[in-house]
Amino acid sequence: MKNIVILISGRGSNMEAVVRAAQAERWPARIAAVISNRADASGLAFAAEHGIPTAVVANKDYASRAEFDAALQTVIDGFQPDLVVLAGFMRILTEQFVAHYAGRMLNIHPSLLPLFPGLATHAQALAAGVAEHGATVHFVTAELDHGPMVAQAAVPVLPGDTVETLSARVLQQEHVIYPRAIRWFVEDRLTIAQGAVHVDHTK
Repeated sequence: MKNIVILISGRGSNMEAVVRAAQAERWPARIAAVISNRADASGLAFAAEHGIPTAVVANKDYASRAEFDAALQTVIDGFQPDLVVLAGFMRILTEQFVAHYAGRMLNIHPSLLPLFPGLATHAQALAAGVAEHGATVHFVTAELDHGPMVAQAAVPVLPGDTVETLSARVLQQEHVIYPRAIRWFVEDRLTIAQGAVHVDHTK
């Protein structure tokens, strides 16, 4: 039984999707904790309602990123995680923190990486005039939004799309591929070799 710790900064809709999938599909894992850097993150209430321990490590209480990450790491490790899941966690993490969880920390990014890393991805996609947009699940590395990719989902960019309409369609796909990728991890289907992820579909 693997332990999963989920990090959020707000509503955590991807966290909700993961929790619902884990419970409905009876994964060989448990959501050990949901942790936020903001005490007012509404996703904390959802986690508590589902019997999941919660914690807050407020970045504003620390003088530097390194101090915050060290405190966050201590809290995370108290739950003995096999996997750390970033679900709308709006903090850039230090290299030391990322290295500590190398090969066991996943993120979902709202673009078809390597296109549009960073913020405002939907606006970037619309400005670039691309025909399709989407989301990517990847392992976290020190280089922002550049870790080995686990899964992607694409949606068409439609005439008249706005940031809001496009982001809503992408989010629907995020809620599909993120739980799927996490389940692959907890079922030991993922291996990383030479910077690429292999998924074992025989299990």
